[in-house]
Formats: sequence, structure tokens, C-alpha cells
Amino acid sequence: MDGTLVDTEVLWWQATEEVADRLGHRLTDADAPEVVGRAVVDTAAHLARATGTPGAEGIAAELTTAFQQRVDEGAPMRPGAERLLSALESAGVPFALVSASPRSVVDSVVGGALAHVPFAFTLSADDTARTKPHPDPYRTAAERLGVPTAACVAVEDSPDGTASADAAGCTVLVVPSLLPVPPGPERIFADSLDGVSLDDLRGYVRDRTAGRSDRRTGHRSGG
Repeated sequence: MDGTLVDTEVLWWQATEEVADRLGHRLTDADAPEVVGRAVVDTAAHLARATGTPGAEGIAAELTTAFQQRVDEGAPMRPGAERLLSALESAGVPFALVSASPRSVVDSVVGGALAHVPFAFTLSADDTARTKPHPDPYRTAAERLGVPTAACVAVEDSPDGTASADAAGCTVLVVPSLLPVPPGPERIFADSLDGVSLDDLRGYVRDRTAGRSDRRTGHRSGG
């Protein structure tokens, strides 16, 4: 969701920056791996360590509130996302939203910028015992869709999200937003969803089955 379908990664950074400032910590690029694509509890734990603040739970609550306020004001969709989702819907291909954001934020975005999108279901950080970068969210999503993870393409933008989908056994289409994502044998890279079609997604799965997941014309492969 964040940074993949809607442009909320910048909003998350701004929310974290606001809370960090209040705690006396200036957020820099060095903090990015602990912020971009991370669950609220992970970023809260990082800020607690960085500032020596006891009680990461309070920081997590502040982060959620600050992020929620920004999301409620509106989050634009990422380039190409609308077109690709419409193609999936028209073809009857089921798709789900798998996010490391809290349920309250997911519901806000899905009820706002993504209100018109017919997700089969949505998964938030609150819906599995462990969230990204662990494989639990994508494994759970595949189970609910009734398909093996190897038949799924996960679309991700962050290192943690990509690691989660990779560990679950999905082919991953990586469209980086704020942080670079390292290559991997089941990772296909694109600069934007603008150039990705439904046929491309089907091709990724066919190529993986045939052992050719690292050979995609027109996209940067992570092989």
C-alpha cells in the first residue's frame, strides 16, 4: 500500500520526523532503514533507542496519530497503479492488499484514495503475529486467496516488504520508492507501474515456473 499503490511513504517520513523532533532527534538518511517500509512498532523502537526514551509503546501511538492525520488529508495514487488495478479487476484476477501499516491506517486509505478498488481482502500489521519483513503476511494472503505463494506476484517498494514476499515464496515486482532494494533471483525491477501490464505479471509467474525469472524484456531484473 504505502509507496506502492499510494504515495504515503513521504507522509510516513514526515510523521516520523515530527515525532523524532519532539524527542530531540533529527531524522537523517541514516535513519531511513528503520523508517521506510517498517512497521510502526519497529520505527518506534528505533526512536526509543536513538533518544534513550523509555516506553516505545507511547512513541508508537504518537507515530500512528501523526501518520493517520496526514493520511486522512489525502494520499495520491502512485503512477500506473490505477491502470494496473483496473486491468486486474477487468480480467477477474483476485488481488489483495498486504500492508505493514496499522489497521486504522489501512482502513483510512482503503476508505479514501482506494475506496473504488475491489480488494479480495486487506491485511494490516495487526492481522498476523509478525509483520514485514517476516513472511507471515504474504503466506497468510496466499492462503486466504487459496493459491500457493509461487503462483503470486507481490508488488513492493521497500527492502522489508520485498524481503517479506521473497521469504514467503512469491515472485516480487519491485518498484522502489524512497530506498534502494537489493537484487535477488525472484525479484523483477521496474521504475514505475506505468510500464507494467497484466500480461507482464502473468509472464513473471510463467518464467519462474520455467526457471527464467531473471529474464524480463523491458524491466530491470534482479537475477
